Amino acid sequence: MSSTDKIAGLKEILALDPKNSFARYGIAMEMANRGEVDGALKEFEVLIAHSPDYTAAYFMSAQTLAKAGRNPEAVEKLKAGIACAARTGNRHALSEMQGMLDELDR
Repeated sequence: MSSTDKIAGLKEILALDPKNSFARYGIAMEMANRGEVDGALKEFEVLIAHSPDYTAAYFMSAQTLAKAGRNPEAVEKLKAGIACAARTGNRHALSEMQGMLDELDR
C-alpha cells in the first residue's frame, strides 16, 4: 500500500470521526516520512489540541522538527512532551524525550 493510499484511508476515518487520534497520528507520521514537514507538524498540532495526553505526538513532532533543523522548536516540543509524559506516568517516553532533549541542548 502506498503512502498516498494510507493517507487517503486514514482521512476517510477522520471524516467519520474527526477526533480519531490514531488516524490523525498516522497521517502525521506518513507525511513526516514523505518529507512533508509543515503538513506533518500541522497534523501533530491538531492531534495535541484534541488529545493533549497523546505523548507520542509530542515526541514525533519534536523529531520531525529536529530533522528539519528547527532545534529550538524541537526543544520546546520536547519540554511539553516531557510534561505530558510525567502527567500520564509514561516513564519510557519521558526517558526517550529527555535523552533527545539532552542531545539537542548540547
